[in-house]
Amino acid sequence: MPNVNRRGLMLVLSSPSGAGKTTISRRLLKDDDNLEMSVSVTTRPMRPDEVDGRDYHFIDQSRFETMVEASDLLEHATVFENSYGTPRGPVEEALSQGRDILFDVDWQGAQQLRAAMDRDLVSVFILPPLADELHSRLVNRASDPEEVVRHRMAEASGEMEHWDSYDYVVINEDIDHSVAGVRSILHAERLRRTRQIGMAGFVNGMRSELDGD
Repeated sequence: MPNVNRRGLMLVLSSPSGAGKTTISRRLLKDDDNLEMSVSVTTRPMRPDEVDGRDYHFIDQSRFETMVEASDLLEHATVFENSYGTPRGPVEEALSQGRDILFDVDWQGAQQLRAAMDRDLVSVFILPPLADELHSRLVNRASDPEEVVRHRMAEASGEMEHWDSYDYVVINEDIDHSVAGVRSILHAERLRRTRQIGMAGFVNGMRSELDGD
């Protein structure tokens, strides 16, 4: 469309473990060339199969603390003595170029992103269809002891408590249907009036032509 560009958006997906968020994310990234995964910084050691800049940006604790103090991270957390965070610069650059960023974060990360970039954020919470179904998925996807599965079920209950702080909720009963639902959300949000940079000039120019000016 002449003289109309779109500002990118931040698509946040959250869910309890086992609800299908990772599968949905992979399908979206595979099918959409304008959607890219956010790459976090972390202080944990790099694993043999990981690539710096693809899986994470691996930094030391001193650099991480400097980024926090300078407000260079949109969200951050410490898990099992390792720190993680989302760099502000690459996200803002992508949005200004009309590229969309996908975030796989928990509800606390989603809240921090909302506080930092509310107008650019679109959040979706993925729910399992039944508690029994979630239990079955957790049991079938790993060989964890039953006590570990019970712990994850308890964590899932805590995650679900925050479903109503999200813009959209998708019940993942069928993965194809759920992917289509999230894709529809993404498509609609891309057309949101406030993301259409230059639309006012485009409309005013068309009106001027129609009025014979």
